[in-house]
Parts: sequence; structure tokens; C-alpha cells
Amino acid sequence: MTITVANLDTMPEAEAAFKLAACCGSAKWISRMLARRPFGSREQLFNVAAQVAGALSETDWLEAFSHHPRIGHSVSNAVVSTMAESWSTAEQSAAANATIAVRAALANANAEYEERHGFVFIICASGRSAAEILAAVRSRMRNQRSDEVLIAADEQQQITRLRLEKLITEEAPNT
Repeated sequence: MTITVANLDTMPEAEAAFKLAACCGSAKWISRMLARRPFGSREQLFNVAAQVAGALSETDWLEAFSHHPRIGHSVSNAVVSTMAESWSTAEQSAAANATIAVRAALANANAEYEERHGFVFIICASGRSAAEILAAVRSRMRNQRSDEVLIAADEQQQITRLRLEKLITEEAPNT
């Protein structure tokens, strides 16, 4: 279900928090976004989302990451809304529809990544093939954890932007 920026700006805080949580699972990001309402426009919402994300700590990012399922899975370790689950499923459709061998390789790579870095592999999977995702996880396995948190945070910001675009409809121009 899409809403307008005006809807988001005026809805009760708990309802707005629920909608925003489907876009990014960091409690600090959500609370700071709520504090910055009203946004007034879609572009201002996107700008504020990026500004707020830029001020998050590693702990905040790790919380956001925990709201994502492993690539190829549909359920995360955290409790998320059905909207967030359905978006994750759609975003990861290439991985879910890959061959058994590629899905097994992704599962193994995910496990190795989590063992090495301590959090789920985050990638903006929309538009990427399973082979591209597998190559990315294998490549990023070599990164130092501190670098990988920054890379994953950038991927999370891309996911957040895509989900905000799905959540907030373009408003019809006034005539």
C-alpha cells in the first residue's frame, strides 16, 4: 500500500513509525525521521532520510541489518512487517529463483560472511542476478569488518531509498 507524503506527515506517530520501519529497521533512524516531520515533499523525505542515515552509528546499522533475511531466505531474525517481508522477497527474487547449486553456494557464502563479519550480508539485490549477488558476497568476504560495515551501510541506504520510493506515491500536481 502506498501513501502520500501528506499522509506520512499527518498520521499518528505509531503508524508512521510502523511504515518507516519497513524501510529501515534502525530504531534511531525511525525516531529521527519522525522528529523531522513534516517533510512536505517526496524529495525532502528522501533528503532527510539520507541525512539521518549519515548520522547513524555502527550499532544503529547493525540493528538495521538484523531486519533483513539472509539472501535467498524470506524471514529475518528480527520481527518485521508483512510489507517489509514482501519487499525483501521481491528484492531477492533472482536469488530465490536460482538453481539449486547457486542457492546452496549462496547459503554457504552467507554463513561464511556472517562468521567473518558478525552480521548478515547486506546488498541492494534489486535488479541483480543470483550470480552477481554470489560474486559480491565472495568479493566482500575479503574486506575488513570496519570497511564492510560501511559498505553494508551504503547498501542499506540504497535499500531504504528504494523502499521509501515504494511506500510514498508521487502526488498528482495541483490543477
